[in-house]
Amino acid sequence: MELKPIQEIAKSLQIQESQMDLYGKYKAKLDLSLIDDNPKGNLVLISAVSPTPAGEGKTTTNVGLSMALNKLGFKAISALREPSLGPNFGMKGGATGGGKAQVLPMDDINLHFTGDLHAITSANNLLSAIIDNHIWHGNALNIDPNNIVWRRAVDMNDRALRNITINQDDKKAPEHKESFDITVASEVMAVFCLASDLKDLETRLGNMLVAYSLDGTPIHAKDLEVVGAMMALLKDAFKPNLVQTTEYTPAIIHGGPFANIAHGCNSVVATKMALSISDYVLTEAGFGSDLGAEKFMNIKTRQAGLTPKLAVLVATIRSLKYQGGIKVRELNEENIEAMIAGFPNLKRHIDGLSSFGMPVLVALNRFPTDTDQEIEALTTHLAQHGIELVVSEVFSKGGEGALELGRKVVEYCAKDSTIVRTYHDDDSILDKLTKIVQTIYGGRNVVLSERASKQLESIQKNYGTLQVCVAKTQYSFTDDAKALCAPTDFDITIKEFRVSEGAGFIVALSGTIMTMPGLPKDPHARYIGLEDDGSIFGIKG
Repeated sequence: MELKPIQEIAKSLQIQESQMDLYGKYKAKLDLSLIDDNPKGNLVLISAVSPTPAGEGKTTTNVGLSMALNKLGFKAISALREPSLGPNFGMKGGATGGGKAQVLPMDDINLHFTGDLHAITSANNLLSAIIDNHIWHGNALNIDPNNIVWRRAVDMNDRALRNITINQDDKKAPEHKESFDITVASEVMAVFCLASDLKDLETRLGNMLVAYSLDGTPIHAKDLEVVGAMMALLKDAFKPNLVQTTEYTPAIIHGGPFANIAHGCNSVVATKMALSISDYVLTEAGFGSDLGAEKFMNIKTRQAGLTPKLAVLVATIRSLKYQGGIKVRELNEENIEAMIAGFPNLKRHIDGLSSFGMPVLVALNRFPTDTDQEIEALTTHLAQHGIELVVSEVFSKGGEGALELGRKVVEYCAKDSTIVRTYHDDDSILDKLTKIVQTIYGGRNVVLSERASKQLESIQKNYGTLQVCVAKTQYSFTDDAKALCAPTDFDITIKEFRVSEGAGFIVALSGTIMTMPGLPKDPHARYIGLEDDGSIFGIKG
């Protein structure tokens, strides 16, 4: 399809050219002056059931719903995260939707876009360079080289960089171990997405814990006098990005933390800007509701003072059958018994979202292989639990495929609700974790490794009021990726804690989760390239 100049998309939101910086014909950065301190739009969270190899279509549903609401006469915006290069060249693909419900230009968004992730990577690694340079030039802060907690970053799946040794054969600087995270798991990404304005961003960057001195004194980024340079790198990136959908409706894409190893939500400034210039904002939080939605509610909206009106939970009949024990190759075959067997997974996601006090609407992303009998059986089964199901067909029909869903969203947003958090800020770190495990995951308790147990005493004393960001497999409510459906009587083992003081949370790493993923045996990078005319082929939306 032929895209419209981005100025035309901006004009539909009454955005003037003086309020935007053009990045070519179809992308623009929006000025922060567009943010209203008291935005009037309705915030809708799009979440999903546990991800499966069959795919659930959360982003596709988000984009299609925004287009449906615009068809119904409202101003609606998709507020999404930016894709990471890691999954693009790995196995998951990008994050721009699919079929007739996509954000465009897809290739640009999924690759370099407007350079935001490069800026975040550069700011992160500048700080790393300054730390090592400070030690090399005399170490006035008395930094303990063996107690540097700041990690380098790269926007790529590169398992070889998980643990390395630096300063080898350097007679002046001590050799020491170093680690890399993927950029989307970095604290710079987190503070970038949680900051309410540039001043807040500067403060949060300065408060990032980077190391300890030889006598145990915490050392922060501001102690190294590098925050100003980091701000210079991030200044332009901090402006949200405007693009368009396949039906020429506006979408704002900004920030990109993963939800399994980070907090999984787009930037606060992008969400607030969208709420300031539209009636409905459809945002999403990564992976299943046990990860992204939990962090959206307990971290992002708590810190930003945002109040969502509704959660739309995306489900598929294929995912239910998969959770019910059916192999991927058999998911296209009608199997109502397996679908009902997988229902507890959907129900636990509903219960977890409902615990926050907001209404929950289930959107069934229909696939061509779904039969009328399966949909009827699922609708009846949900109704018995007091849950409403709306079928969405945006992949094949675009906005027309979600008109009923759009009407229901308008209806649900008009209802009163009281938001409840899973834990209180003054709960202990262990109590916060326990409440997440029991209320959201449906588990029993939290078990600490010897290392995590030793870390907890100091963390509780110095950072006990911070929120908790659990790094956990996306495939299960447990910390075992193979434990499907809705397991019971399980514990979550925390192997390590990391302090993200600037972001305002403690990262609790569970199971075998890694903050630097690896590439699969057959990486998707093998299938991406350039056509003779210079266009890109092989990018997955």
